[in-house]
Amino acid sequence: MSFMDKFQVGIEKALVPIATKLNAQRHICAVRDAFILTFPLTMAGSLMILLNFVLLSPDGFIAKIFKLGEIFPNLADYQAIFSPVLKGSVDILAILIVFLVARNLARIMKADDLLTGLTAISVFFIIYPDYVAVEGANHLATKYMGAQGLFVAIIVGLLVGELMSRLSKTSKLEIKMPPQVPPAVARTFKVLLPIMIVTISFAIINFIVIKIAPGGLHEIIYNVVQGPLTKLGNNVGSVVVFALVSQLLWVMGIHGPNTIAAVRDTMFAEANNANLAYVAQNGTAWGAPFPVTWGGMNDAFANYGGSGCTLGLIIAIFLFSKAQDQRGIAKLSLAPGLFNINESIIFGLPIVLNPIYIIPFIITPVVNILLGYMFVVVLEIMPPVAYGVPWTTPGPLIPFLGTGGSDVMSLVCGFICLAVSVLIYAPFVIAASKSAQKQAEAEGNLESQMANV
Repeated sequence: MSFMDKFQVGIEKALVPIATKLNAQRHICAVRDAFILTFPLTMAGSLMILLNFVLLSPDGFIAKIFKLGEIFPNLADYQAIFSPVLKGSVDILAILIVFLVARNLARIMKADDLLTGLTAISVFFIIYPDYVAVEGANHLATKYMGAQGLFVAIIVGLLVGELMSRLSKTSKLEIKMPPQVPPAVARTFKVLLPIMIVTISFAIINFIVIKIAPGGLHEIIYNVVQGPLTKLGNNVGSVVVFALVSQLLWVMGIHGPNTIAAVRDTMFAEANNANLAYVAQNGTAWGAPFPVTWGGMNDAFANYGGSGCTLGLIIAIFLFSKAQDQRGIAKLSLAPGLFNINESIIFGLPIVLNPIYIIPFIITPVVNILLGYMFVVVLEIMPPVAYGVPWTTPGPLIPFLGTGGSDVMSLVCGFICLAVSVLIYAPFVIAASKSAQKQAEAEGNLESQMANV
């Protein structure tokens, strides 16, 4: 067995069991799927901001090209139509997450998922900071309803999901109603006692905590856990580590981004939302508070064609490969690759457990993340990627649209990263092509020998 074969076997033995367990672990699945389900809403908020400042702002990219400000003198007034979408998406993210985490966990544990999710929302507000009296009216602060309350939302969702699922299966706590009672009523009575136990328990805990720390659980957890995690996320090293882990899982045939999504999304959610709030208020990405995020570095510079920046690999195959099977796969993968869908090339080429392509598949995203960091933070030749952009946006357009669609340098930087990915993949594509030619020649010689015999 060669060194590369031993290396592959060792990596497979080390990573595959861990990744398989992580993908099957119910708490991780509940959190991961919660973020996946909220994605369309958060993306809707992001797109509305992009629409407001690209199309409906007189200084926006499209508005400038078509001189919409001159045609419609009150163009900016129409931003008020779309701005409230943020209040129904990004600004209530913690509420959405607490419901979905508890509901997902209850569904996995085969309990009443809907009532568990509703109980989680109830508990979230039981421990929420109290009303503030202003001019005779009580006001509830929105501070922890968005990204700042995210970690509490996850913890509450998991705890309520576990408690409700277990308590509702205890026959002694079940109130059985006669058959003639409507199903909806019987359903609520069945879990009435577990709901009361859970809500009262958290109310007692909250009362004790407030006596010790007036800020309550939200403030404690934010200061102790979420705040440091957010600061850790605002570091290019963290982005690189997540990228490396994701790529290593992919080469084993495991969906890397999905596996690490629960941890990654939690760490970067507050930074993403803070950037969105900044551009919504200021109309520009320059000066965004968190220039380094997963989306702002990996997705914007290192994910063209999908994980591994495989759009560069496809182009490199067209330019340098003579292997017809690889060129055929590249042709089939080009259209989905333009929209960052690359399973066809990962499993068709394949990249999974391929000793030639493993190295560039892991290296290319890291190099491009560092390039993006240099463009945004070190050289400051383009603003941070602060606007949310759909993940199916063609690669080099992501930094352009993600900075508001008005900074040409961000488009140039995107194409530089694509060119770099092609250059990194090129020598490996040439090596794979030569290897395929030698294998074809060897098979041809063997067939000739067999024919002569």
